[in-house]
Amino acid sequence: MKKAYVGATIYPVESEPLRPGTLIVEDGIIVGIGTEIDVSGMDIIDCSGKHITPGFVDSHTHTGIWAEGTSPAAGDYDGNEVSEATTPYVRVIDSIHPEDIGFDDARKGGVTTLGLTHGSANPIGGQLCVIKSVGTEVDDMVIKDPAGLKMALGENPKNVGKRLNRAPTSRMGVAHIIRKALYEAIDYGKEWDHYHQLLKLEDQKPEEEKKPIKSPKYDLGKEALIKILNREMPVRNHAHRADDIRTAIRLSEEFGYDLILDHATESYKIKETIAKKGIPIAVGPLFGGRIKRELVNATMATPGIMMKAGVNVSIMTDSPFVPVHGLRDTLIMAVREGLDENRALETITINPAKLLGVDERLGSLKKGKDADFLIFDGDPLDARKKVIKTYINGELVFSLDE
Repeated sequence: MKKAYVGATIYPVESEPLRPGTLIVEDGIIVGIGTEIDVSGMDIIDCSGKHITPGFVDSHTHTGIWAEGTSPAAGDYDGNEVSEATTPYVRVIDSIHPEDIGFDDARKGGVTTLGLTHGSANPIGGQLCVIKSVGTEVDDMVIKDPAGLKMALGENPKNVGKRLNRAPTSRMGVAHIIRKALYEAIDYGKEWDHYHQLLKLEDQKPEEEKKPIKSPKYDLGKEALIKILNREMPVRNHAHRADDIRTAIRLSEEFGYDLILDHATESYKIKETIAKKGIPIAVGPLFGGRIKRELVNATMATPGIMMKAGVNVSIMTDSPFVPVHGLRDTLIMAVREGLDENRALETITINPAKLLGVDERLGSLKKGKDADFLIFDGDPLDARKKVIKTYINGELVFSLDE
């Protein structure tokens, strides 16, 4: 039976708020939204005085990987694979612990979709994925895999190199390792192209003249790099300082891959360049200590500055470094520091959905999209108000009453 959530202020995000509005859900999908809908014969849920938004999307989180309550010192977390400086063959999906309490926190905080990434120990890391925040088996939670390839510039990869007594140990060393790996992937692709050309030539010969052709050795890492070179998935580049951001842009233009900037702490210093090139950014974590030099110029004003410059801005938690259920609190602080409150919800709904490549399914309240939505007891930009219900695929997954 169709369910009609009636009487609430509804924020579709991609269109103006409905005051009051009606949201119709059936079989986990939004089948109607508007102000004048006939709800005869439907299961009616009275939401008078409440506010409804899309489920929140955290585009950069380590929930389930840096599981809550674990410690690097104890060796009981799976945040980085540091056996080599480049690890494009690893997949985040293989490290997710679905019983991590962080997923409970996500649902309580209204975060229904997460872009899961590992840490930034390597110049080239592994393949990322997108999941819903409910489920007991990872394969059922995942909605996109792979969703990008991790790269990292700046302090983290070079400091890991120093600690492990291997390259890289400098920013130029980080960039070199990335270039070297990509050129090797290009050569690898040429070897396979040549092999397939030889196969075609052999197929044209009479059966008695055909000879076996030895194939190149298959390489999982280079196959992943070929995907970014062919623009089949984007690069998610960890970069804080403006010079590191510029290096990320330089590399992307040298090799022609799609670039997304993660953290983007000093992006406001070169906002015109980022806006002109149409590069989306995931900003955060926005509150916390300046624990390393590249965070000295961090400011909560960054999302507002970059949105005004015309950049597609997402706000992320980088959980557990900021708790995943703190995503909305981070947004509220960004509004206080200049982010347009009329567009603020975009940064934790439709913008990260676009960044993750899942906006056809979620990120706004629209007919045909997944019924991932939240009910608040007041204005979602008021820190005193609470998420009272969270729905994923039309199913209630959190209730403040329970």
